Amino acid sequence: MSTEQTLAAAEPFVLADREGTHLHFLNHLATIKVAGGPTSSMSVVEFTGLRGFGPPLHNHLEEDELFIVLDGELEFHTGDERIVGGPGSMAFLPHNRPHTFQVLSETANFVNVTSSATTTPRFDRMVAALGVVTDDPSMPEPSPIDPGRVAEICSANGIEILGPPPAPLD
Repeated sequence: MSTEQTLAAAEPFVLADREGTHLHFLNHLATIKVAGGPTSSMSVVEFTGLRGFGPPLHNHLEEDELFIVLDGELEFHTGDERIVGGPGSMAFLPHNRPHTFQVLSETANFVNVTSSATTTPRFDRMVAALGVVTDDPSMPEPSPIDPGRVAEICSANGIEILGPPPAPLD
């Protein structure tokens, strides 16, 4: 399936492992599997992240998030709760609930599904705006991240940045 079909499909489709639109996104690999749009009420993005990766504390104004951990281990932070999820676990993070997460294992592979009852999901648009499309579904070389640009792109896509990423792991 081509990138255009993945991003604008109005018909059912099946993607094989490692298919979709690959992006080097904030020093890890993101693959857009389903993009939100006029005919889609959800977006689906698969991520591969390295130990210590975690987004800034943030809040989705309209989108609920569902994480499914395929490999590795993530720690989800919401309020005072910190919950660890390993392979096969799922985390539901409703909109208007500040949260973050952090990769605890050497690497982790997980799927993020966003959905909204009030608007077209825009999470995949944020990933596309901050990522660089690549034909090679591999981890990128680490590079500096501009927090101001991240906050600006997130804000344009219904996500408030509320604080820093989780503290670095020992």
